Amino acid sequence: MAGPTLADLAPERRLRRLELTVTRRLDGLLQGQLRGLLPGPGSEIAGSREYRPGEDEVRRMDWAVTARTTVPHVREVDADRELTTWLLVDASPSMEYGTAELDKRELSVAAVAAVGFLTAGTGNRLGAQVLGRDGLRRFPARSGRTHLLSLLRALLHAPRADVEPPTGPPVGPDLAAAFAAVHRTAVRRGLVVVVSDFLDGLPDDPDGPTPWEPALRRLAARHQVLAVEVTDPRELELPDVGLITLVDPETGRRREVWTGDPELRRRYADAAAAQRAQVTRALRRSGAGHLALRTDRDWTADIVRHVHAQRRLAAAPAASRGGAA
Repeated sequence: MAGPTLADLAPERRLRRLELTVTRRLDGLLQGQLRGLLPGPGSEIAGSREYRPGEDEVRRMDWAVTARTTVPHVREVDADRELTTWLLVDASPSMEYGTAELDKRELSVAAVAAVGFLTAGTGNRLGAQVLGRDGLRRFPARSGRTHLLSLLRALLHAPRADVEPPTGPPVGPDLAAAFAAVHRTAVRRGLVVVVSDFLDGLPDDPDGPTPWEPALRRLAARHQVLAVEVTDPRELELPDVGLITLVDPETGRRREVWTGDPELRRRYADAAAAQRAQVTRALRRSGAGHLALRTDRDWTADIVRHVHAQRRLAAAPAASRGGAA
């Protein structure tokens, strides 16, 4: 008999399960390093300090300061001292849909836990903005496990829109406004992780620009941005189960659909695939990294695959330079 799923557990037990999953499984598989999600040596210069033999790389020597002081110094970057990670978590009604072990909102909390626990370190800080139907809720950037757990509790305990379905258009800010808010708040260069289904305001024309793309592009020009796209299998294809009622989670509008029609199911799948491709193109044009998570897949395995792919990409230029030497 299978054990309880994450959604079946009480909030405190769910937090403990998430922490153990990240620290034992993910941290072990990644050997304690979330490379590809963190700013590397190309971060902003933050001064110099004395050279430490055996610890510092010679290529980071600050020759100007060394010559002036006659003591070897190396350049210090922001990433050496502390990392500030900003999370933008989409908690709009469309994120409460799910037909697998987790719904999209629960999967987004798992993604936040993975980023939070894996980027935790001395001096590293984590801040968040949560986009709900009624507006943005801000959590200041702070360090420590207690701060991360309070953020995760707030996400788990937030009231769900399906308790009282919406009856009109959303009244809070959209995704573009949320990107702009993060851009204003995150002044220093760091890591920005956006967790969303990215369905907000997608145009009917799959080749048309998305309304949030310009704001995301501006954000990615200053920070390293990782877009975590959360989807559910039933958003990609309809099952053959007869008459069903489809509900728009953002507006509450309902429509009955006969899923026994294979042509209807084909057109639905084609439209869904075009929509996801539209999101992928917009993220790529914006300069953001892209991590796709699904409610019916092992999210820890997807994160590990993403990080290993980023490592290979980072190593490729170095390998090519070595071969050309």
